[in-house]
Amino acid sequence: MTEIKYMEQQGKKGIVEAVREMYASTATSNCSCCCGESASTREAGRECGYSDRELDSIPADANLGLGCGNPVALAEIRKGDVVVDLGSGAGIDCFLASGLVGEEGRVIGIDMTPEMIDRARLNASRNGYGNVEFREGRIEELPVDDTTADLVISNCVINLSTDKPGVFREAFRILKPGGRLMVSDIVLLEELPEPVRNSMDAYVMCVAGAMLKEEYLDAIRQAGFLEVVITSENRFPVELALAQPKLKEAVEKMNIPVAELARIAGSIASIRVSAKKAAV
Repeated sequence: MTEIKYMEQQGKKGIVEAVREMYASTATSNCSCCCGESASTREAGRECGYSDRELDSIPADANLGLGCGNPVALAEIRKGDVVVDLGSGAGIDCFLASGLVGEEGRVIGIDMTPEMIDRARLNASRNGYGNVEFREGRIEELPVDDTTADLVISNCVINLSTDKPGVFREAFRILKPGGRLMVSDIVLLEELPEPVRNSMDAYVMCVAGAMLKEEYLDAIRQAGFLEVVITSENRFPVELALAQPKLKEAVEKMNIPVAELARIAGSIASIRVSAKKAAV
């Protein structure tokens, strides 16, 4: 597995701290990761699948342009649902889900970066989101009780985990019988070259830590989920990602020929995956 080979070089602790540092910096500024720093956050949001109507309906500070899809748009959220967002960042998907679950429902955002939690809580309090809460914690060890959620969502975060199968097991644990999973994430269609695989910058930019697509889907099934379906798949917007200075610098250090870079880009995909927990 790609992530294991990479961890042999860096170690889980080093990866976790690098990811935390990157997103702490993002939370206190306004740059973006998977959708690119050069674009405005509004443009990055559109690139990730959010409509102008959706972006206008939430606090502007909640959109950091960090996603690779819009899981809320595909999740068929119902009034009264309890929704848990893995890697909630500044709260964009939580705030979109808030209006859909209504006053009878609840949305819980989980993030391991204190700066992100602070920003999300400030957004919630300033804008009166009474049915949304944010909890600090790692998605491999969710601070959520068993059988709490009707729906678990995540947006371009699971690829950053050093234990992706563990994340899916946790998602399964906290779902009620009959609960649903809807995630947007980055996967690989083939293995990355070793220089990319061993780049910490490429890891925190959502590339080097990604799993092969079939391994990713199998990890969901192994956690106990049924009806695992890719609802859509697109080429990863690598041009926007390369506008991020840290990743661009990393690529330049690797001295990868343009033709090879294009081939690598073609092996990275953004997918939306749905799955269900058995009702009994």
